[in-house]
Amino acid sequence: MRGFKCPKCDNTEYETGQFRAVGGTLSKIFDVQSQRFTTVTCTRCRFTEVYKADKSRLEDIFDLFTN
Repeated sequence: MRGFKCPKCDNTEYETGQFRAVGGTLSKIFDVQSQRFTTVTCTRCRFTEVYKADKSRLEDIFDLFTN
């Protein structure tokens, strides 16, 4: 992310991360994390923004067989 500026403290340094979450009933039954998110966290005040990321069908298939 070029030009990041924390909306809380105006810091320009950040860390990124990812997490996955269950999205619907079938996803819960088969334990497939159907939603993927990217996070951007300010290194000073720890304020975190969450962005929804795209997920490919291949990742869905891989999740189904590895959970």
